[in-house]
Amino acid sequence: MTVSQRLAELGIELPAVVPPVAAYIPAKVHGDLVYTSGQLPMVSGALPATGKVGDGHGLVPAADAYDYARQCALNALAAAAAAVGGVDRLTGVLRLSGFVASVPGFTGQPGVINGASEVLGEIFGDSGRHARAAVGVAALPLDAPVEVEVVFTVA
Repeated sequence: MTVSQRLAELGIELPAVVPPVAAYIPAKVHGDLVYTSGQLPMVSGALPATGKVGDGHGLVPAADAYDYARQCALNALAAAAAAVGGVDRLTGVLRLSGFVASVPGFTGQPGVINGASEVLGEIFGDSGRHARAAVGVAALPLDAPVEVEVVFTVA
Protein backbone atom coordinates (compact mmCIF):
# COMPACT_ATOMS: atom_id res chain seq x y z
CA MET A 1 0.00 0.00 0.00
CA THR A 2 1.33 3.46 -0.89
CA VAL A 3 1.57 6.27 1.62
CA SER A 4 -1.16 8.20 -0.18
CA GLN A 5 -3.44 5.13 -0.05
CA ARG A 6 -2.74 4.72 3.66
CA LEU A 7 -3.51 8.39 4.30
CA ALA A 8 -6.82 7.99 2.46
CA GLU A 9 -7.59 4.83 4.44
CA LEU A 10 -6.95 6.73 7.68
CA GLY A 11 -9.02 9.71 6.51
CA ILE A 12 -6.01 12.02 6.79
CA GLU A 13 -5.70 14.91 4.36
CA LEU A 14 -2.25 16.47 4.36
CA PRO A 15 -2.21 20.19 5.10
CA ALA A 16 -0.60 22.78 2.86
CA VAL A 17 3.09 23.29 3.56
CA VAL A 18 3.47 25.86 6.33
CA PRO A 19 5.46 28.86 5.07
CA PRO A 20 8.67 29.55 7.02
CA VAL A 21 8.44 32.14 9.79
CA ALA A 22 12.16 33.00 9.50
CA ALA A 23 15.22 32.41 7.26
CA TYR A 24 14.98 28.69 6.43
CA ILE A 25 13.24 26.26 4.10
CA PRO A 26 10.59 23.76 5.27
CA ALA A 27 12.57 20.67 4.20
CA LYS A 28 15.90 19.75 2.62
CA VAL A 29 16.79 16.60 0.71
CA HIS A 30 20.22 15.04 1.16
CA GLY A 31 20.79 11.72 -0.58
CA ASP A 32 18.03 9.34 0.46
CA LEU A 33 16.95 11.46 3.45
CA VAL A 34 14.67 14.46 3.89
CA TYR A 35 15.25 16.68 6.91
CA THR A 36 12.36 18.89 7.94
CA SER A 37 12.76 22.16 9.73
CA GLY A 38 10.95 22.43 13.04
CA GLN A 39 7.24 22.30 12.38
CA LEU A 40 4.73 24.06 14.59
CA PRO A 41 1.13 22.83 14.94
CA MET A 42 -0.19 25.36 12.42
CA VAL A 43 -3.72 24.80 11.13
CA SER A 44 -4.86 27.03 8.27
CA GLY A 45 -2.02 29.45 8.96
CA ALA A 46 -2.59 29.86 12.69
CA LEU A 47 -1.61 28.17 15.93
CA PRO A 48 -4.56 26.44 17.61
CA ALA A 49 -3.12 27.36 21.03
CA THR A 50 -0.18 29.15 22.57
CA GLY A 51 1.60 28.89 25.88
CA LYS A 52 3.24 26.33 28.11
CA VAL A 53 2.19 22.74 28.59
CA GLY A 54 1.28 21.70 32.11
CA ASP A 55 -1.55 21.23 34.58
CA GLY A 56 -3.47 24.24 35.78
CA HIS A 57 -5.36 27.35 34.80
CA GLY A 58 -4.01 29.11 31.71
CA LEU A 59 -1.78 26.19 30.66
CA VAL A 60 -2.07 23.94 27.64
CA PRO A 61 -3.23 20.48 28.81
CA ALA A 62 -0.94 17.58 27.85
CA ALA A 63 -3.83 15.87 26.01
CA ASP A 64 -4.24 18.92 23.78
CA ALA A 65 -0.47 19.15 23.26
CA TYR A 66 -0.52 15.49 22.13
CA ASP A 67 -2.96 16.51 19.36
CA TYR A 68 -0.74 19.48 18.47
CA ALA A 69 2.30 17.18 18.19
CA ARG A 70 0.26 15.05 15.79
CA GLN A 71 -0.45 18.15 13.69
CA CYS A 72 3.26 19.02 13.74
CA ALA A 73 4.04 15.57 12.31
CA LEU A 74 1.48 16.00 9.54
CA ASN A 75 2.96 19.41 8.73
CA ALA A 76 6.41 17.80 8.58
CA LEU A 77 5.07 15.07 6.30
CA ALA A 78 3.60 17.71 3.97
CA ALA A 79 6.91 19.62 3.89
CA ALA A 80 8.91 16.47 3.16
CA ALA A 81 6.49 15.35 0.45
CA ALA A 82 6.72 18.74 -1.25
CA ALA A 83 10.52 18.57 -1.16
CA VAL A 84 10.69 15.18 -2.91
CA GLY A 85 7.83 15.55 -5.36
CA GLY A 86 5.12 13.57 -3.60
CA VAL A 87 4.25 11.68 -0.47
CA ASP A 88 4.65 8.30 -2.15
CA ARG A 89 8.39 8.89 -2.52
CA LEU A 90 8.71 8.82 1.27
CA THR A 91 9.46 5.34 2.58
CA GLY A 92 9.72 5.78 6.32
CA VAL A 93 10.84 7.75 9.34
CA LEU A 94 14.41 7.66 10.62
CA ARG A 95 14.33 10.16 13.51
CA LEU A 96 11.94 12.52 15.23
CA SER A 97 12.86 15.33 17.61
CA GLY A 98 10.08 16.85 19.67
CA PHE A 99 10.15 19.99 21.76
CA VAL A 100 7.53 20.83 24.37
CA ALA A 101 7.32 24.30 25.89
CA SER A 102 6.75 23.21 29.48
CA VAL A 103 6.29 24.67 32.90
CA PRO A 104 8.93 23.71 35.47
CA GLY A 105 8.17 20.31 36.93
CA PHE A 106 6.28 19.00 33.89
CA THR A 107 7.79 15.66 32.90
CA GLY A 108 5.22 14.41 30.40
CA GLN A 109 7.14 15.41 27.26
CA PRO A 110 7.40 11.79 25.97
CA GLY A 111 3.62 11.36 26.16
CA VAL A 112 3.04 14.64 24.33
CA ILE A 113 5.45 13.75 21.53
CA ASN A 114 3.75 10.35 21.20
CA GLY A 115 1.13 12.32 19.25
CA ALA A 116 3.69 12.74 16.47
CA SER A 117 5.27 9.30 16.76
CA GLU A 118 1.99 7.43 16.78
CA VAL A 119 0.50 9.11 13.71
CA LEU A 120 3.69 8.44 11.73
CA GLY A 121 3.51 4.82 12.87
CA GLU A 122 -0.10 4.61 11.69
CA ILE A 123 0.88 6.01 8.30
CA PHE A 124 4.15 4.14 7.66
CA GLY A 125 3.68 0.96 9.73
CA ASP A 126 6.97 -0.66 10.71
CA SER A 127 8.84 1.81 8.49
CA GLY A 128 7.50 4.55 10.73
CA ARG A 129 9.35 3.26 13.80
CA HIS A 130 12.07 5.79 14.57
CA ALA A 131 14.72 7.02 16.96
CA ARG A 132 13.45 9.96 18.99
CA ALA A 133 14.08 12.74 21.46
CA ALA A 134 11.35 14.46 23.50
CA VAL A 135 12.66 17.57 25.22
CA GLY A 136 11.14 20.18 27.49
CA VAL A 137 12.08 23.76 26.65
CA ALA A 138 11.38 27.20 28.14
CA ALA A 139 9.79 28.66 24.99
CA LEU A 140 9.19 27.94 21.31
CA PRO A 141 8.70 30.24 18.29
CA LEU A 142 5.43 32.20 18.29
CA ASP A 143 4.78 30.85 21.82
CA ALA A 144 3.81 27.47 20.31
CA PRO A 145 3.35 24.67 22.85
CA VAL A 146 5.00 22.01 20.65
CA GLU A 147 7.48 21.76 17.76
CA VAL A 148 8.58 18.66 15.86
CA GLU A 149 11.29 17.97 13.30
CA VAL A 150 11.52 14.72 11.37
CA VAL A 151 14.04 12.92 9.18
CA PHE A 152 12.27 10.82 6.53
CA THR A 153 13.74 8.19 4.22
CA VAL A 154 13.19 8.50 0.46
CA ALA A 155 13.02 6.02 -2.40
